[in-house]
Parts: sequence; C-alpha cells; structure tokens
Amino acid sequence: MVRYWFFTAGYQTSYRGTLEPDQLAEMAIAVEQSGYRFLWSFSGILPESFLERTKNRGLVCGWAPQVEVLAHEAVGGFVSHCGWNSTLESLWHGVPIATWPLYAEQQICAFELVSELELAVDLNMDYRMENAENLVKAEEIEKAVRCLMDTENPTRKRVREMKEISRKAIQDEGSSFISLGRLIEDIYESFFIHL
Repeated sequence: MVRYWFFTAGYQTSYRGTLEPDQLAEMAIAVEQSGYRFLWSFSGILPESFLERTKNRGLVCGWAPQVEVLAHEAVGGFVSHCGWNSTLESLWHGVPIATWPLYAEQQICAFELVSELELAVDLNMDYRMENAENLVKAEEIEKAVRCLMDTENPTRKRVREMKEISRKAIQDEGSSFISLGRLIEDIYESFFIHL
C-alpha cells in the first residue's frame, strides 16, 4: 500500500501569528526531499515551482477534514502541533505523530508523547524557545518524517497498540466507560445531597 503523510501548517500560532515564510520554505524542502506522498493542509505562499515539482505525489489544499484524513488507511504519519484533540484523533486512528508543538498544552503533550509514552517522533525542536531564530531546518523535518514513515519503527507498533487499548476503554465495562459512569454517579449523588 502507498502511504501518505499528512500535516497542517500556516494556522494561527499564538503571538507569532502564522508560521514564518522561512519556516514554510524549510517545510517545503523537506516535503520534496522526503520522497513520500503527502497531503498538506495549508493556505499561503509556497516556494516557486513547488506545486509543479510535487504534483505527482502530493496535494496542497486550503483545508482538510482532519478526522476523516486520519481515519484513512493510506495515511502513514501525521506532523502535528500536538494539541489535545489532534493527539487523541491521531492515536484513535492509529496514526504515528511527528511533533511540532507551538504553544499552550502542545509542548506538554509533545514531550509526553515522545519521552514518556514513546508514541511519537520528535522533530528536535527548541521547546524552551531559547534560540531567537527558532527555525526547524529541512534536514530535521525530513529525518523525523523518514523515521515516522518507517514501517519498522517501534513507535508505529506502540501507536497500533494504543489504538486497540483506546477502543477497548470505551466499550461496556472498559476503563473509560466505568470512569464516566462513576463521575455521573458522583455528580448525581452530590447534587441530591446538597438539595
């Protein structure tokens, strides 16, 4: 099966606005050099002739339905900002992540996914933002994508296992199902005790 990698870029990124043009250029270089098929959800200016050079192996679109894309069996990896929703959606569908956190909870999620849970590939970013330039070079992006798309990468196996575990958790008598039931009972009891 032909595998694609999916990523979004150009979205609002806190005080920095959107990704800077030099960072987008590095991403475009990495996309080309990786050799993998891709879907890039992005609306903005790309390097000259990029679309022409990559037209036979990728698609750049202004918006993509993330959940539907991640659910497709051809998606082999996801470069994600690691927001909680994106993280859950990716793991639910068994798609390995290359982390690209930008702000808020994304930094913590990315760190946990890579260091603690071994469910993601690190893009070797400056999480403390001590580097004024804070530019992730094309070589780093390409390296992470190659690792992400490697079918022998142990991260891929762990993500598949997490997909199965998460699906069991929401079934009747699964851990999530039971926890939600307990929460509802606690709220119900608390409500009637205080009346």
